[in-house]
Amino acid sequence: VQLQASGGGLVQAGGSLRLSCQASGSTSDIYSIGWYRQTPGKLRELVADITKDGNTNYGDSVKGRFSISRDNAKNTVYLQMNNLTPEDTAVYYCNADVVTSDDEYYGYWGQGTLVTVSS
Repeated sequence: VQLQASGGGLVQAGGSLRLSCQASGSTSDIYSIGWYRQTPGKLRELVADITKDGNTNYGDSVKGRFSISRDNAKNTVYLQMNNLTPEDTAVYYCNADVVTSDDEYYGYWGQGTLVTVSS
């Protein structure tokens, strides 16, 4: 599985951005795709994820502001980020959890995309 993340950039506080994560390869084995973020000196944290059945999960700090969705036809997951604050500034990473037909679990990471929110 390969993941291509895009959509980061510079935005003012209160603004919006949409990140995209397109999967390729053995996409039928993907159980869930999520977004994580990381700032220097901190652990990578979950922002949101979505399962193949459409179940979603959000980090506490983004609930009510961010929304994750998926387009199965395009093998793409979107993260709509609204009402951004400087605290959302981070490198955002796309992650896929894969379960094979042999019940083997793998995690895949895309390249990070930088989101910078100015005050």
